[in-house]
Amino acid sequence: MSIDGFDGELWDEFRWEAHLDEVEKKSEQLRKFISSDQKGTVPRWITLLKESLSEDDAFEAYVEEELLLDEAYFPEEEDDWEDEDDFDEEDFLFGMDSDDLFDLGDEDSDDYDAGEEWKSLSEEFALSDNGSLDNLKLFIDARELAVDTLKWAETIAPTLQNEAFLNYVGDSLKIAAKLAGGYSFGFEHEYIGANIAYTKKALKYANAALSNLQTLKGAQIFTAPEYAEYHARLFELRNDVGIYVQQLRDRFNSAFD
Repeated sequence: MSIDGFDGELWDEFRWEAHLDEVEKKSEQLRKFISSDQKGTVPRWITLLKESLSEDDAFEAYVEEELLLDEAYFPEEEDDWEDEDDFDEEDFLFGMDSDDLFDLGDEDSDDYDAGEEWKSLSEEFALSDNGSLDNLKLFIDARELAVDTLKWAETIAPTLQNEAFLNYVGDSLKIAAKLAGGYSFGFEHEYIGANIAYTKKALKYANAALSNLQTLKGAQIFTAPEYAEYHARLFELRNDVGIYVQQLRDRFNSAFD
């Protein structure tokens, strides 16, 4: 998308956040449009688990779907911003190509000399527009927690799957999805505000997941060691996301120094 689509103004994290709030509302409407569960009573991750061969596949499908739904409301052409309210769900459904939407930063290995290939695996390189989301440790941790949470969730009897349980699992998946959404905007100054806004959403869902997890402590669906492990991992992830938000803010502000 073009920065000129914002009337030539630089959007900070707060303007991006306000726009993202609207995007999420529209994405939720679109999700109901494409879902067989029109009432939205069945969490999407449950449906994907039933449709997928593994928890990893369900996670990948969940994140990809989240990105696709958001991308529908982030037009790439300048004129499209003016016509954003005229979005046609059917055009989206039958015209989308996931390969053309969000590029999460993967580079063709041919672009690297053999002696430089190690750089693509470093954390510092991951925090650049030439890096890969799959090498961002924060996302790796979020993905592993989400997949492990799905594996655990499948062992819980339906009669024990209360609202806190459903929200905990869903929020755990949202952390990784929002990190991926932010990373897709990259680290260029004009778009890093979007990266920050998405990462703040990840922080919000991390806090929500932690709250729901604590609510589940006495629900007899965790063993004591299981609860301690998930709480420790989620607590550390929440803190790391908070630090990452500040790192992104420092990058944005450094351009004004």
